[in-house]
Amino acid sequence: MLFEFWHNFTHNLFKPLLLFFYLGFLIPLLKVQFEFPYVLYQGLTLYLLLAIGWRGGEELATIDASSIGGVLGFIVLGFFTNLTIGFVAYALLTRMTKMRRIDRATVAGYYGSDSAGTFATCLGVLAALDIAFDAYMPVMLAIMEIPGCIVALLLVARLRERGMDPLGNMPDEPGYNPKARLELVTAAQLGAQHPQTRRQLEVEDELEMSLEKREHPEPVAVEPVVTAAAPVSAPLLREVLLNPGLYLLFGGVIIGFFGRLQGASVIEDGDHVFVTAFQGMLCLFLLEMGMTASRKLKDLRTAGRGLIAFGLLAPNIFATAGIFIIHTYSQVTGIHFETGSYVLFAVLCGAASYIAVPAVQRIAIPEASPTVPLASSLGLTFTYNVTIGIPLYLQITHAVNSWLPIS
Repeated sequence: MLFEFWHNFTHNLFKPLLLFFYLGFLIPLLKVQFEFPYVLYQGLTLYLLLAIGWRGGEELATIDASSIGGVLGFIVLGFFTNLTIGFVAYALLTRMTKMRRIDRATVAGYYGSDSAGTFATCLGVLAALDIAFDAYMPVMLAIMEIPGCIVALLLVARLRERGMDPLGNMPDEPGYNPKARLELVTAAQLGAQHPQTRRQLEVEDELEMSLEKREHPEPVAVEPVVTAAAPVSAPLLREVLLNPGLYLLFGGVIIGFFGRLQGASVIEDGDHVFVTAFQGMLCLFLLEMGMTASRKLKDLRTAGRGLIAFGLLAPNIFATAGIFIIHTYSQVTGIHFETGSYVLFAVLCGAASYIAVPAVQRIAIPEASPTVPLASSLGLTFTYNVTIGIPLYLQITHAVNSWLPIS
C-alpha cells in the first residue's frame, strides 16, 4: 500500500501544470533575463476567475432542489472552518515565531482565508486526472475567503484595545512609542524622494484587478500623521465584499447559472475559450506565479525560521483537517461528495489569501508589515500547495475514503 501511495504521489507530482510552475520558479534563481508581460498576466487572472465561476454556475443550476439544504449546510461549515483555522493559526504563530503580535494577527488572517490561484491549479490537476468534483465548490471558494478578513480585524481590534501604538508595537515589544505617528505617503509624495518605490506603488495600483497581489511595498514611517483606520467601515466592507476577485468570480457564477437555466451551456457545447483553453491558460498563469513565488522567498530572511516552519507546516495540518471535516459531514448527513470535492476543500482550508486580506490590511491594518505575510503565504504555502500539497491531499483523500468508508 505504501508503495502504491508513493507511486501515485510521485506520478501526480510531475504533471505538466506543475512543471510550468517549476519552470517559472527557476527563472529568478537562475537569473534568466525574462519578465512576464503584465497585461498578459492581468488577462489570465481575469480569464481564470470568469471561467471558474461560469462553469461552477452552470453546474450549480443542475443541483436537485432536495439537495439544497445539505449544500447550504456545507457552505456554512466551510465558512466556520476557515474562521477557526484563522484563530488556530494565530495560536501556532504565537508559539512558533517571535514576530510582533500585529504581524502574527495579519498572517493568521491570511491563513483563515483561501487562494483562488491554488484553487485554479487544483481544478487543472483534477481535470487532467479526470476526477469529478461537486458543482458548488467555486461558491465555496468565494465564501471561504471572507473569514480571514474577520479574523485579522478581530485580533487587531483586541491589540488596539490593549494599548498598541500607532506603529503596531505593543507595550512589551521593542520600539513601543504611544506618541509615534504613522503616515502612509502617497505615490506622488514618495516619488519625489524615491522614484523606484514610486514605481512599486504604481504597480500595486495596477494589480487591483489581479487574482494574486504580487508586490506590497512597506509603509514609510515619517512625521506626522495618520492614525490607524477604524476596524469596520464602509470602504472596508466594500473591499471585502466587492474586491475585483470576488466580484468577477460571483459574476461568472451568476452568468453560468442563468445561462444554463435558459438552455445555453459552454460545457455541453465544448466551448473553445472557457473550457478547452483552460489548461493552456492555467499553464501560463503558473509560469508567472512560479516567478513571483521565487522572488518572495527573499522576504523570509527577516521573518525567522519559525515563520518558515509555520508556512510549510500549516497547509498540511489545515488541509488534512479539512479532509476529515468533509468526510465527517458526509457520514453525519449522508451527502455524497465527489473525490475532487475532498481535494478542493482541503486546498481551501490549507491555502492562504492574496486577494481579500491584503486589501483589508491596506485599509484597516496599516501598522502591519505587508511583505512578511505575503512571503509566507505566497513564497512558502502557495509553492508547497501547488507542487507537493495537491498530489498529497489527493492521496490522503483516497486513504481516508478507503480506511473509513461511508456506510
